[in-house]
Amino acid sequence: MSRSPIPLWPVPFAIAITLVVAAHWAWWLSVQAGHVPFCVPYLEGCTSISRAARHGLGNHVFRLLVLPCALLVGIHWWLAARWLRERVGASAWIAGMGVIGAVALAVYAAFLGSEGEMYRFLRRYGVIVYFGCSYLAQLLFLRLARRSGALDRLTGTTMLTVCVAMLVLGITNVVATALAGGTELQDRLENVLEWHLGVLLVVWFLAHARLWWREGYALATLFRRP
Repeated sequence: MSRSPIPLWPVPFAIAITLVVAAHWAWWLSVQAGHVPFCVPYLEGCTSISRAARHGLGNHVFRLLVLPCALLVGIHWWLAARWLRERVGASAWIAGMGVIGAVALAVYAAFLGSEGEMYRFLRRYGVIVYFGCSYLAQLLFLRLARRSGALDRLTGTTMLTVCVAMLVLGITNVVATALAGGTELQDRLENVLEWHLGVLLVVWFLAHARLWWREGYALATLFRRP
């Protein structure tokens, strides 16, 4: 009796769910412990994701969830590269950027809550490299996937919207730093943008999960071609 192929859409779906749970669970634990004030961070920006996950039990929960999630991120982009290779024959850059981003996410999570200049440097640039490489991988994936004609209208529109929105958030952050750098307003706005950027990444992975679910991308499909 032949076995059913193992679907691969749960990989990006699991990444999306894990990121949501890790950020909000750590935030709630930190609020309960008094490490950060209670507010609606998406609107008020009283704390960033990093601050919410920096202390106490929230820090342990965040690292426990995000470190294995970083491994899934690397696996996801490798799978995405294989998926594209079957259609356009060019995908090495996506796999490379995805793996670098995954390693950067792991470094960020591993040293979150640690004291010292070196640890702060690793955390800061870990998250910058993660977001930067993820964005570049998304742009390249979207470009190649649209060229192959493999994206349905809803998935393509969602991914394009995510990429444009992330660019707008980046520009907004640069403008806010130039106009109000070093002020409480700039700090709050930066926090708000960080939470919204996290939402956009989650939406991307959900769109990716939908794409592979609709297509039936599975292990049997993955190894069909060399």
